[in-house]
Amino acid sequence: MRRKAGRGTAEPLSSLERITVSTIAASPGISGTASALRRLYFVRFAFAIVWALVMFTTASELGPLAVALLVLYPLFDVAAAVIDARASRTTGSPALLYVNIAVSSVTAIGVAIACASGIPAVLRVWGAWAVVAGLVQLIVGVTRRGMGGQWPMIISGGISVLAGASFILGAAADNPTLINAAGYAIPGGIFFLISAFRLGRAARTPQTGGNHS
Repeated sequence: MRRKAGRGTAEPLSSLERITVSTIAASPGISGTASALRRLYFVRFAFAIVWALVMFTTASELGPLAVALLVLYPLFDVAAAVIDARASRTTGSPALLYVNIAVSSVTAIGVAIACASGIPAVLRVWGAWAVVAGLVQLIVGVTRRGMGGQWPMIISGGISVLAGASFILGAAADNPTLINAAGYAIPGGIFFLISAFRLGRAARTPQTGGNHS
């Protein structure tokens, strides 16, 4: 009777062991990525707020400081996307992040060139970048919903698209300024902060999936 009981429970125990092993194997990828993204999002929040505050002081004209800040922002986005792509390798393809790296790199060069032509040209380049980068952020957020904390990123991406379109339209206005471009960074930074807090659960608790966004 004991032998029968042992054989009878062997298969359920084996199945349970397989599930447990699969859970343990899958969890570090998601929790590790969430932890890395959480740290990155805190840094992106701090950078966005500081950048915007400094930019507000010089947004009325294209002085040396404004030019440096305008080139710095997409370059920082390149660095952040590189870190993001490295952290995301264990949880999915970072192909869209590579697109973002390429687009932001071209934008930094484009902004530097546009600065020689004036604020309207800068706003057009900045607006086109905001549209493309926003679409990438939105799509990446959708693909990461199972990780959690991604609704702020999805909303931020949508807002970026709308803001980019407004920059392009605003370039044709009389006496355009860079104030709106400076303000663009603040909501994005706040959404990164919200997402960082929401990713805390995924970073602390290993998960195998599910929608916790």
